[in-house]
Amino acid sequence: MEVIDAKNCILGRLATEVAKKALNGEEIIIINAEQAAISGKKEAIFKKYLERRKRGTPQHGPFFPSNPDQIVRRAIRGMLPYKTKKGKEAFKRIKTFVGIPEKYKNLESKKIGKQIDELKCNFVFIHELSKFLKGKK
Repeated sequence: MEVIDAKNCILGRLATEVAKKALNGEEIIIINAEQAAISGKKEAIFKKYLERRKRGTPQHGPFFPSNPDQIVRRAIRGMLPYKTKKGKEAFKRIKTFVGIPEKYKNLESKKIGKQIDELKCNFVFIHELSKFLKGKK
């Protein structure tokens, strides 16, 4: 079991590395999912995710999440072959949380992927995107 702190991580880089580890059989817990970032212009990101949210019908989907932990989980799902048996099992091994749950406070967490300190472009935090999409958290 590996605990990963998503604070100041870039979502795409985080998602690829987590997907690889999950496919190799590791159980992954992601904490502080709301503090991950998506690189790009704020308006473009909001427009893209709003289009995803409005696509389809409320009864039949596709259903796109608005909560920060679920947005991160959905990004990771995009990196997995989630329709195959191996992909489904890997996706079940991934857990995402907003903040740090009591159960994982004592465990040492790692940071993976590129950090926003290394970015020279604009970015948006997941909690800002969630607030725009009217998420619960």
